[in-house]
Amino acid sequence: MSPDRRQTIPGLPPLGEPFPDVRRIAVLRGGGLGDLVFALPAIAALRASYPGASVTLLGSPVHRALLAGRPDVVDEVDVLPVVPGVGDASGTEVDDAATERFVERHRARCYDLAVQVHGGGRNSNPFLLRLGARHTIGTRTSDAVPLERTIPYVYYQHEVLRALEVVALAGAAPAAGAVLTPTPAELERGAELLGRSGPGGDGRPVVALHPGASDPRRRWSPDRFGHLAARLAHHGVRVVVVGEGEDVALADRIVAVARAREPRRASLVGSLAGQLSLSDLVGVLASVDAFVGNDSGPRHVAEAVGTATSSVFWFGNVINAGALGRTRHRVAMAFTTACPVCGVDITQVGWTAERCEHDASVVDAVTLDEVWGNTREVLDGVLAARGERVGRDLDGGTQVDSSYGLHV
Repeated sequence: MSPDRRQTIPGLPPLGEPFPDVRRIAVLRGGGLGDLVFALPAIAALRASYPGASVTLLGSPVHRALLAGRPDVVDEVDVLPVVPGVGDASGTEVDDAATERFVERHRARCYDLAVQVHGGGRNSNPFLLRLGARHTIGTRTSDAVPLERTIPYVYYQHEVLRALEVVALAGAAPAAGAVLTPTPAELERGAELLGRSGPGGDGRPVVALHPGASDPRRRWSPDRFGHLAARLAHHGVRVVVVGEGEDVALADRIVAVARAREPRRASLVGSLAGQLSLSDLVGVLASVDAFVGNDSGPRHVAEAVGTATSSVFWFGNVINAGALGRTRHRVAMAFTTACPVCGVDITQVGWTAERCEHDASVVDAVTLDEVWGNTREVLDGVLAARGERVGRDLDGGTQVDSSYGLHV
């Protein structure tokens, strides 16, 4: 085997032969923030391997918003029409005419390579083939329409590695560089929102908490987040809660619990939930010292911009979406295998077992002490690199607080 065809990541297959004369690439990846973040390393690999080609992402509105002002990632984001199993169909009726216009517009692009990194291919492969690209690659379940080159779609595989395995079919090797680079304006805005810019900053460490997740079953108790925020505040760390929509009420509860637990340091815990644009959120997540949250889009964005994370995950989702490293990331796992309400097996993927109707948390088995320990370790590592530490006493001197059992 030629040395330049070897794969650089153990476990992934050797690189396939590159396609010749590729000038236009389309990448199909719908879904939310996390879905896009998982695909970014593969997109970067394509750009590095086909440096003269333009890359169009066929994605969702939130993808367009996140990538606005980042021409180094893709050249264009076009929002997918409402197509079952491909585009977002929540609350919107399928419009066959709009789909046909979308397909015709992209057929006219005459793509040289179309890449499917959107599920197992039952719906996405037929849609991709309608674009008429000269070459196609992607994932495929046994009953999906084949593309020119495919890898088997097996649900339990990390999404980042799955996408990299797909683009390896086209000879694209993982590329060096940041996954997602905040713009200078985002960093400036993030520092401003956190009060870390100008002479008014107090120099305290800052941790962002995010209590939400698109699936309610992936949400850790807001009361536990509140107690975690109180512990952080007790140690002189500022806490800011972020989120949107349903997260706003959760954030209010977290702030209330934390301030009741630590009334003397209530000013150290606040909320920006419901107040941030997506660009603001990127700036905030890039400007804090660490992030704590569930398996969610903001968590994946925090990791992508280089922020240390401490996360709460259902163990099955760690396989698909957990942080791969442990130097700057920790994952607390709930090993729940059955619905807490009806007892149905929740380890089976959606197309082999119907999801039950219950939204009870499957991650509340994760203890406060475990998340606190993980968060403390992550934050200690970040601050140690700056010559600082967690645990200073705000009032001076050193004391032992028996309610937390830690030297502060």
